[in-house]
Amino acid sequence: MSAETNRILVIGGGFSGLTAGIEAAETGAEVIIVEKNPYLGGRVTQLNKYFPKICPPMCGLEINFRRIKVNPAVTFYTMAEVTSISGGPGDYTVTIKLNPRYVNENCTACNACAEVCPAERDNDFNFGLNKTKAIYLPFEQAFPLRYVIDRTACPKDCAAPCVDACKYNAIDLNMQPQTIEIKVNSIIVATGWKPYDASKIDNLGFGKVKNVITNMMLERLASKNGPTQGQILRPSDGKPVESVAFVQCAGSRDENHLPFCSYICCLASLKHTLYIKEQNPDAEVTIFYIDIRTPGRYEKFFNQVKEQTGVNLIKGKVAEVQQDKDSDDVIVTAEDMLSGEKIRKKVDMVVLATGMQPEGFEIKIPGLKYAIDGFVVDSDGLYSAGCAKAPMDVAGCGKDATAAALKAIQTGVRR
Repeated sequence: MSAETNRILVIGGGFSGLTAGIEAAETGAEVIIVEKNPYLGGRVTQLNKYFPKICPPMCGLEINFRRIKVNPAVTFYTMAEVTSISGGPGDYTVTIKLNPRYVNENCTACNACAEVCPAERDNDFNFGLNKTKAIYLPFEQAFPLRYVIDRTACPKDCAAPCVDACKYNAIDLNMQPQTIEIKVNSIIVATGWKPYDASKIDNLGFGKVKNVITNMMLERLASKNGPTQGQILRPSDGKPVESVAFVQCAGSRDENHLPFCSYICCLASLKHTLYIKEQNPDAEVTIFYIDIRTPGRYEKFFNQVKEQTGVNLIKGKVAEVQQDKDSDDVIVTAEDMLSGEKIRKKVDMVVLATGMQPEGFEIKIPGLKYAIDGFVVDSDGLYSAGCAKAPMDVAGCGKDATAAALKAIQTGVRR
């Protein structure tokens, strides 16, 4: 690293990481993006639509992908993880582990390999709602547009028909993990979030009661590239939903789970209500909430949704979610705090508005500082961006990532 080079590491290639990295690179900095998934775009790629315009995620992502393609100052690694950080502002040493993809740059995404693959795996991009082959493309517009092999799903005695089917010598089953070390002046941490594990919330039935799903699973059901091609069907029998109950604060604002408000859960359920009503205007939607939080300009959106016919908001915590004895329907038991009445409601499907768990809640990168709730604590030379800092929507992540890029650039200038 020369004295004139301003090198910035961005940990995380989601919306925040991409925004921060590109903004910094377009000022002349050299940027290295490290992403653990086999594709860039992060959690936003799994959304059907996002705020504030309620538009498909590729609207914004493909612009950023193009900016990366044409900018030689940006280098990115997928299927990579930072294992250690040492040093200080202006002179950090970072160790990165590169995990094998088993598919090289020759891949043309022709799908010939997947057609002959004999093994299947749960589709983690769709939260297990369907299957992919052991060799798969994460989603149709993945960047980079290259297949990846889940070796844990391959049979031990597999004759590797994918290798024979590939005409481009793109499959290398002998790839091994690699470790590289880089020097950078500053670091932007954009490690994002994941949905809180709803199976830890005993009374809400996730994983035990049919047709109890999470808000992100509904996002995939509503997506055209999702497991049902955009049709919101309940998982057990493929029935179009006619009645849905949303359970707010599923794991959030609870000292036994996530102690903080996850900010976007109320907005997400209101958005999901629109998804449902667009497909079935006669559907009945019930939202059980503690408080409805729609900050700033989103208050208008809240009013738009709650005024629709068939949308009911009930202030009260859900006590229990159970399987109906005679069908695949779900029984929700709750108390209406405003009337004092106990409610027992049967619906086709229950959607848990699970909270935003920062990646640092369970797994921490050596060399970074974390608050007790898992969010990254900034220090000189180390700057968090987006949901690594606090729960926020996509628009907020964009603004915050730009601010983090400015701080990182200034660290390089000061050294």
